Amino acid sequence: MIPAIGPLAVDPGELIAARSQMAFTLGFHIILACLGVGLPTLVLIANGIGLSRRDPIALLLARRWSLVMAVTFAVGAVTGTVLSFEMGLLWPVLMGRFGGAFGIPFAIEGLFFFLEAIFIAIYIYGWDRLSPRAHLLSGIPVALAGLGGTFSVIAANSWMNQPAGFVLGPDGRVAAVDTLAVIFNGATWYEVPHMFLAAYLVTGFLLASVYAVGLLRGHRDRYVRLGFAIPFVVAAIAAPMQVAVGDFAARAVFEDQPAKFAAMELITRSGPNQPVTIGGALVGDQVIGGLAIPNLGSILAGFSPDTRITGFDEIPIDQRPPATLVHLAWDAMVGIGSALVILGLWGLVLRLRHRDHATARWFLRGAALAGIGAIVALESGWIVTEVGRQPWVVYLVLRTADAVSQSGGIRVTFATVIGLYAVLGLATLVILRTMSRRWAAADLGAGGRDTAELLDGGDGEHVPYGPRGDR
Repeated sequence: MIPAIGPLAVDPGELIAARSQMAFTLGFHIILACLGVGLPTLVLIANGIGLSRRDPIALLLARRWSLVMAVTFAVGAVTGTVLSFEMGLLWPVLMGRFGGAFGIPFAIEGLFFFLEAIFIAIYIYGWDRLSPRAHLLSGIPVALAGLGGTFSVIAANSWMNQPAGFVLGPDGRVAAVDTLAVIFNGATWYEVPHMFLAAYLVTGFLLASVYAVGLLRGHRDRYVRLGFAIPFVVAAIAAPMQVAVGDFAARAVFEDQPAKFAAMELITRSGPNQPVTIGGALVGDQVIGGLAIPNLGSILAGFSPDTRITGFDEIPIDQRPPATLVHLAWDAMVGIGSALVILGLWGLVLRLRHRDHATARWFLRGAALAGIGAIVALESGWIVTEVGRQPWVVYLVLRTADAVSQSGGIRVTFATVIGLYAVLGLATLVILRTMSRRWAAADLGAGGRDTAELLDGGDGEHVPYGPRGDR
């Protein structure tokens, strides 16, 4: 057992402000991080379909999605930079004592960030300047760099949940580091695939929801149908995979972080035959409300109702996370994730029965809501991961209260960040909305022709690659 770092005096108000600011900025950025992983893949799929099938509509979708990718990458670069500064400014003890280990994945992430920025620029400007095949190949590093950067950041977060690969010196600072053990710690193996799949779920369902709304409004040309089909299929494939990975992750938490697992399932008394409680809240040592399903908690944790689960009665009060918040976030993530799996299966059934998705209005209504639902599930999952680890910032080694800045003024910076992010978020939505309206106007054309007619007409201004498209 690594010895825990001793306590420091801290202003509780500053601690709450620091945690709130970190949660707010991370909650904002994580959506953009998901788009940074998912959008390049969807762009490549559309681009590949367009080239392999000589399909100008697929190419047009790829070109427009690549512009959205560029906008979200630029905004994500800003919010990610803010997070990097916050790590040092809000949590100087964490970085000062553990930067030698904790900083390694962030250094690697910086390399992937620059690689992604370079190839996004090449891909965007290559539409009219590269041959189709060279241009498609230039998009592959964008997708790989997005995955690599996300892997690095999640490896750092995994290390906070299961710290490994370092030795503390007499002064409490890192004295020796095993780089591979830091990066590939015990939690990396389930947190990374869980985040990758979450990125494809969020991006796929969010993008598909836009076109689902278009289908509900009667826009049923092939442009809208294909724009819905590509991201929806990707997300529908990822959804059941996410359930499997999530189940593995929950079982790992059961083994390695008993306090977090007790909060997730509202386990108050240790022992076998534990239920799964849906809803409800922990008041004192009692679970109030909710629906308890007998024995299911033990069965899911260890494949047997005799599996013993550690409850809060064996966990010191000062080491317990806020159980009700963690539990409700867990329920939201699992519930929404299950609903998204059902939505994907619904789409498959419609396909097998040769039903037109564009006329299945209840299905489309579900798809239109799926984007927001996926984001809620994403944020809920991060609440479980981060809040469930409390009161530790480095699990069983460094408490959050002992890592926070002692300089004061965090309440002011938090208020400032809220204002700046509100402006940034609004500006991003306005830009994307303006792009969407301009594309809609271009599709209608001066003569009222739809997208397919414009493309079929061979208008080089609308067809990606223009006159170079046959090379």
